Amino acid sequence: MLLVTRANMLTMEFDRPILHDHALFIDSSGRIMDMGPSAELEARYPQTTRIDAQGRWVMPGKICAHTHFYGAFARGLAIPPPAPKDFPEILQRLWWPLDQALDEEAVELSALIMLVDAIRNGTTTLFDHHASPNALEGSLDIIADAVDKAGVRAALAYEVTDRYGPQKAQAAIQENVRFIERLRRERPYEGRIIGLFGLHASLTLSDATLAASREAARPDVGFHIHVAEHEADEYDSLAKSGTRVVDRLMNFGILGPRTIVAHAVHVDAREIFYLAETQTWVSHQPRSNMNNGVGVAPVESLMRAGIRVVLGTDGFPHAMWEEARVAYLLHKVAHRDPRRMDGKLVAEMAFANNAALSELHFGLPIGQLIVGAVGDLIIVDYDPPTPITEGNWPWHILFGMQDGMVRTTIVDGRVLMRDRELQTLDEEAIFARARAKAPEVWQRYQEIVAQGGIAV
Repeated sequence: MLLVTRANMLTMEFDRPILHDHALFIDSSGRIMDMGPSAELEARYPQTTRIDAQGRWVMPGKICAHTHFYGAFARGLAIPPPAPKDFPEILQRLWWPLDQALDEEAVELSALIMLVDAIRNGTTTLFDHHASPNALEGSLDIIADAVDKAGVRAALAYEVTDRYGPQKAQAAIQENVRFIERLRRERPYEGRIIGLFGLHASLTLSDATLAASREAARPDVGFHIHVAEHEADEYDSLAKSGTRVVDRLMNFGILGPRTIVAHAVHVDAREIFYLAETQTWVSHQPRSNMNNGVGVAPVESLMRAGIRVVLGTDGFPHAMWEEARVAYLLHKVAHRDPRRMDGKLVAEMAFANNAALSELHFGLPIGQLIVGAVGDLIIVDYDPPTPITEGNWPWHILFGMQDGMVRTTIVDGRVLMRDRELQTLDEEAIFARARAKAPEVWQRYQEIVAQGGIAV
């Protein structure tokens, strides 16, 4: 049980976003069971362990709707020249050789590195999309154990692809099925970890593999797949099926109210209609899109069509306020119009929609400071130079708050970081192990590139 007192609360609720000098009580189940003025709750729960926020801002833990833990070893990795000219070359010369270079230890370390990053940035719920074809079987268990050790909340999936042949594709299907069934049967992580069914992208999936994935997946489990990140995905789908990507996936029953499609940069009007009609979620990753030079997703049009757009990082650091800030700015410069991507729209995507996505999949109110919600929250060391009001709080996040201002991170009432000191992970030891492992991973990566991009 935990009592957080003397907090200025930024609840993210549009009807009551700000509560001054308030407290909240998290019971032994990890849920917020009481909220009110600090003096009242201090009197009501005199024996409960307390954290005195000392007037700092208390907010819901951040949520990342699409990430790749496995990409941690890409930091500092040099792609052999010449530089890739487009996104397909980036995939072929960086990401696909790197995922083949990972062994079980590298999978674990990649996850731990990214989890340190998440806790430090106050990101408490993450939707991960994994690939390690030469350390495939059991890889989701390795990641889940790392997530459990860190103490955060995560939805895990293994990407199914035909890149490495039909046997590996079938093994990837089975890894998703096995992991999801294990979670349902054993509930080893007390509901903090769930499984989705991962698919890479239409451009690396045959009709047979899509059909096999749909057949293998439980009807109540959503898919997590990349869609139209680059034009190549659309051209490939047209060549394979005579239809565009979203049409093709809909025809195979992949879309739906529990499915997340990442990017959707190059969807057309009809595809937007299908995404809205099937109630499919779309995740937006502006930093990644900029880095890969793939274009700008039509987020405003997607949301205007009724599509629930959420915010992810695609493996960039889990600094969700920075991601929101980039989303706010990118669409303005892309359209040469400062009126585009209003701050309230960014807040709807990054906070309200991310919270709704998490609640759907975990079955609990997440990303909210309300009675009954999970006790996932952050304490932020932000001293605003101007008042924070019901009308301007999104702009304080976009222009004032920095992710490094997160002082304390709490999940289910358990303190994961207190006063910037990690409580569940040994950051120094993890990074030392990673530095020792990186040369081996990088050497293997270079060998795979030299072999034409396929491990032998």
